[in-house]
Amino acid sequence: MEPPRVAESPTETRERARAADARDPLASFADRFDAPGTYMDGNSLGPLSEDSEAALDRVVEEWRDHAVEGWTEGDPDWFHYGERLGAKVSPLVGAREAEVAVCGSTTANIHTLVGTFYDEANGGADVSAGDANSVSGAATADDPGSILVNDLDFPTDHYAIRAQLRQRGLNPDDHLTVVESRDGRTIAREDVERALREENVDLLFFPAVLYRSGQLFDIEALTDLAHEHGALAGFDLAHSVGVVPHDLHSAGVDFAVWCHYKYLNAGPGAVAGLYCHEDHFGIRPALAGWWGHEKETQFEMRRTFTPAESAGAFQIGTVPVLAAAPLDGALDVTREAGIDAIRAKSVALTDYLVALVDRLPDAFAVGSPRDSDRRGGHVAVEHPEAYRLTQALKDRDVVVDFRPPNVVRVAPAPLYTGFEDVFDVAETLRALHESGAYEEHEPRSGGVT
Repeated sequence: MEPPRVAESPTETRERARAADARDPLASFADRFDAPGTYMDGNSLGPLSEDSEAALDRVVEEWRDHAVEGWTEGDPDWFHYGERLGAKVSPLVGAREAEVAVCGSTTANIHTLVGTFYDEANGGADVSAGDANSVSGAATADDPGSILVNDLDFPTDHYAIRAQLRQRGLNPDDHLTVVESRDGRTIAREDVERALREENVDLLFFPAVLYRSGQLFDIEALTDLAHEHGALAGFDLAHSVGVVPHDLHSAGVDFAVWCHYKYLNAGPGAVAGLYCHEDHFGIRPALAGWWGHEKETQFEMRRTFTPAESAGAFQIGTVPVLAAAPLDGALDVTREAGIDAIRAKSVALTDYLVALVDRLPDAFAVGSPRDSDRRGGHVAVEHPEAYRLTQALKDRDVVVDFRPPNVVRVAPAPLYTGFEDVFDVAETLRALHESGAYEEHEPRSGGVT
């Protein structure tokens, strides 16, 4: 899909945007969403769709009609909900059905998967106890390596990893290798490769898309780099799943985590997802719970934990059915539209936004990669008064978000956003800047929005 060309005349540019919307094969999907105003914050929380609402209503009725019998009598039954939804998500991340489970929260899944695979990288050793049975040639409990991250990660990734290292009696400052950004926006592949070559790295854990700038990483290339240097590779897909196609299995990715409430529109606090390559099936989770037990004998209540031979082994507690049901409906919308078509429209929308921002006054700048192959589904629009601009946009029913210190983050999600919407956002930014209307709001004095 080609974005409309930006003309000198705003009127002509708007007409071209309308014409592009008229040609858009995904345009009709917007009718299935209740998005407030001009909604450009779907990379934080996607809006409600009629499909998600219907799926939730169905489960509420099953709860009313069946009560406890819903675990077996629900349609589909609740007992296998995490595995069934995992199979439904799997094409979006390029995984085999058994390699995906829907469970937990993103941070909880980071804890269990990073902990598990860090131990696995150390030969299956308990790195806090000095396991003498670790695999020969691998990093051992007596000499554990580091976990490689970057300084532009979403903070929860570092919180969880540091906690896992402390749980093993390790100093995070000694066992967390951080790749620094050269420009405050992006991470250079050369710097990742240098860290893998020069440091004793057991595990690489990177996002697919940086939450602030929108930089899109080459997951296959990073996985190959990690494996070449003897490290395992895991990824956080929170800002890419549902808007960027992935091919985790073929790329040889060891594990991944993500949420479903952003581009997949599964609702606030929606249950999250995870992936484990089938080569690692049977691995013992660092955080084991009864819902990860093999299904066939789960209700025999055995004292010994037998992990499922699938990604389902990483489930900890009972699947939260009411928090999972909206995802069921949301996935129907995404699968009907097709992830490749969604990505094509996303690239066209963000290309268009970049071109429009380039026409704004010099105070504005594009803080995202210009090459669409290196950009996810949102654009970082930089401005010295980004916080006040964000508040003024909301006053005008344009919903975006602010990321310190100077980013208005704009996410034109393809299922409910059009080219004219993008044009309106850019023109509203221009008007606010030129009129100084954003000055009605107080400067940001602290805290997080």
